[in-house]
Amino acid sequence: MLGNRSGAPGLRRGELTVWSVHGDGRRLHDGEVVAPDERLSWPLTAGLGVQHVAAMFSATVLVPTATGFPVTSTLLFSGLGTLLFLVVTRNRVPAYLGSSFAFIAPLTAASGETAAAKLGGVLVAGLLLIGVGIAVKALGVRLLESVMPPVVTGAVVLVIGLALVDSATVEFGAQPLIGVVTLALVLGCTLVPRGLLSRVSILVGMVAGWLLAALTGGIDPVKLDRVGAAAWVGLPQLQSPELRPSVILLVIPVVLVLVAENVGHVKAVAAVTGRNLDGNVGDALIANGLATALAGSGGGSGTTTYAENIGVMAISRVYSTATYLVAGLIAVLLSLSPKFGAVIDTVPPGVLGGASLLLYGMIGLVGVRIWQRDGVDFTDPVNLAVVAVAVAAGVGDLTITLGGMTIGGIAWGSIAVVAGHPLLRWLRRLGGGRVSGSRPPG
Repeated sequence: MLGNRSGAPGLRRGELTVWSVHGDGRRLHDGEVVAPDERLSWPLTAGLGVQHVAAMFSATVLVPTATGFPVTSTLLFSGLGTLLFLVVTRNRVPAYLGSSFAFIAPLTAASGETAAAKLGGVLVAGLLLIGVGIAVKALGVRLLESVMPPVVTGAVVLVIGLALVDSATVEFGAQPLIGVVTLALVLGCTLVPRGLLSRVSILVGMVAGWLLAALTGGIDPVKLDRVGAAAWVGLPQLQSPELRPSVILLVIPVVLVLVAENVGHVKAVAAVTGRNLDGNVGDALIANGLATALAGSGGGSGTTTYAENIGVMAISRVYSTATYLVAGLIAVLLSLSPKFGAVIDTVPPGVLGGASLLLYGMIGLVGVRIWQRDGVDFTDPVNLAVVAVAVAAGVGDLTITLGGMTIGGIAWGSIAVVAGHPLLRWLRRLGGGRVSGSRPPG
């Protein structure tokens, strides 16, 4: 159906939206908006697609670099996941699926496990997310609000975000000059300029730190040799997953973060585009679950919808899903160069530490933002107690071995808040105490 908009009378449920050309496809007037079901000329659409690749690139390649997954494989499944997302959401939700930072902490905590076991964790997370999406599609978005109130979601995000801060400081300390330069440029490009440069600030900072490391001998010479030996063209490294309970327990909390990210990003896209997309939340969760499961089955990092690309849309006011089709195809093409993957593997610890120091902290603060946005009442002793235990267990990396299986702080922190919150609320009511809602009274 050409030219119909989501929610328009002529668009039937389940129908795949196809783009109509906006105007003459070549010119846009001030304040003019290109809708998700419209597109500009293909040359302009391709250029906007490249911009989306630039916005997602640094974050997407940082995750496999930090977790030990092949960069080219992650790019392959990121691109394929984005294309799959467009199909499952019937081309109505403009979004790019990049590497999820929520996987960094649990996969790093599972550093003693094999790559196959880590992929098994990613696969299970994707399957669980599909299940959540099916439930939401059947029962409605309110299901999430009852199972995961803001106090729970915010605590899980905070625990995952802060769990790896210690590893970032260690990497930063290994090459402090490179770390300082990287962090300074990331902050400078984020806060000072406007437009695309602020959207690729992580990429700018990492490239600058990388060049400084190359000039000062801070890059591992063995990795440099691998760059010379790598082929220009070749298939990404694929690998089968292996299911291990020890890794799966670490990764399960990530599902809560992925749900929160996807729901939040769909609502953000709805706000930016001026459309009601509540009916697409279930499809978005299913699509991201399928993309994550696909990545876990073949060798890539888990995926999530990217706020960076939502920001690019807000600036350009071009919401066309055609630009994401182009971005997904470009990511797939980049994945077909082993030499490109070998170059990315040379990123030194100082660069990773400088970028990660900011990113891990920001992820944690997203949890705080969830509490602020929904007015979580910390004068309520239930909220205060359960969050205190969860954060202490997670950030302190509480590690206990049960039946030969080691469970770390991320899992314990998430279990404490997800299971403890409803239990403590019930006990509080049983004792006749007041239990507040999301917002404090008055």
